Formats: sequence, structure tokens, C-alpha cells
Amino acid sequence: MAETLPRIRTLIFGSLDIYISQKPYPNFPHFPLPSPFRAVFQHFATMASIDDSTNGTAFDVHEISPKIPKLSENGGLHRKIHLPLLRVKKLSDKAVLPSRASPLSAGYDLSSAAAMVVPARGKALIPTHLSIAIPADTYARIAPRSGLTWKNSIDVGAGVIDADYRGPIGVILFNHSDLDFEVKAGDRIAQMILERIVTPDVIEVVDLDATARGEGGFGSTGI
Repeated sequence: MAETLPRIRTLIFGSLDIYISQKPYPNFPHFPLPSPFRAVFQHFATMASIDDSTNGTAFDVHEISPKIPKLSENGGLHRKIHLPLLRVKKLSDKAVLPSRASPLSAGYDLSSAAAMVVPARGKALIPTHLSIAIPADTYARIAPRSGLTWKNSIDVGAGVIDADYRGPIGVILFNHSDLDFEVKAGDRIAQMILERIVTPDVIEVVDLDATARGEGGFGSTGI
């Protein structure tokens, strides 16, 4: 300790002449010193608590300040967020539970529970044999899978699932190509994205507040 504390003293206070003559080290010093300096020196002296059994060759170093929050892989701070569970009921043994392709995927893949054909330039309703309880204050949007859209010109339509709906989930597929599109049981056909919503009460008003844009629409801001 006789060698350790002078180094700490010099590091913090430079040429400030401070001496500590006896234990316990936190109970010091007995001379005038501005309170901010006393608090800092008190902390560093507490950090340098030497175990007598080590003959003064080792001491515990504690953190001076709280850890800086670490960034997660997507650049955000780690936060403990309690998310609701997505409750899903299988209506047959052909049903496949929704799943995400990666930890940061926004959508849950939905799979077909039956073999179907989407005719060229036509549409078909693909069953999933699933019922889903969408969490409150959200709705589920059925979105296309980019691979099917790009490679096969397959799109989805009418994809809104309300939180109070408990019936079977079906996916409407549109085929914009000139070839029939075959769907096999178990094929991933779309993705389900949960989105938060607000549902304010509706009131009738005489007039609306003015804005710079006003009634401009349908290309009024340029193409």
C-alpha cells in the first residue's frame, strides 16, 4: 500500500501533497481539501484495497463509473423488452407454425397446408390451417415473399388480420405471369408482419386545420 497509494495520488492530483498515515484508508485525510477532490480521492483509495495475505502485491480494481450500454448487432441498445406471445393454433396436422428466417427478420413465414395451383393471370386462396391470436394494439399484415414476387410474379392481396379474429388464416395469391404456379403443402407462400396501430375515436368537425400542402394530391408534389 505504501507504494500503491502515492502512484494513485500522483495520477489524480499531480503535485498535490497528500499523505495517509494510518488505516482505515477511507477515513482520511485530516486537512482542508475541496469536497469534490475529497470525494474523488476517497473513491480511489477505496479501490486500492490490498489483501494483506498477498503482501501488497495485488489489489482489487473496481469500476469508477457504470458500464456504457453495449450496442446490439443492429446498432440499437440492448433493452429488456417484454413482448407478448404470439398464440397459434394448428387446425390440422398439415399446418406449419409461423417462423422467422433470421433473428432480425421482420416477418413470420406462412406455409401452405395443401397442394394448390394458382392459374396464370389468376388468383387462389391458399389455406394455412392456422388460427392466430394477434396481440392487442397490433394487426398482422400479410406481405409477399420477395423471392416469389421476383422469380414467379406472385403477389398477395387483402392481407389484414385483426386482433379479434379467431378464424383460419388464408392467403390470397395473385399470379401475374403467363404460367400456372404450383404450390405444394409446406411451401412458404407469404410472410406475416405485426404492426402497431392507434385507433382514435372519430369526431365530426366543421373544418380542418390548414397546412402548406392543402388539398394538393395525385402528383401535386411532383413525379
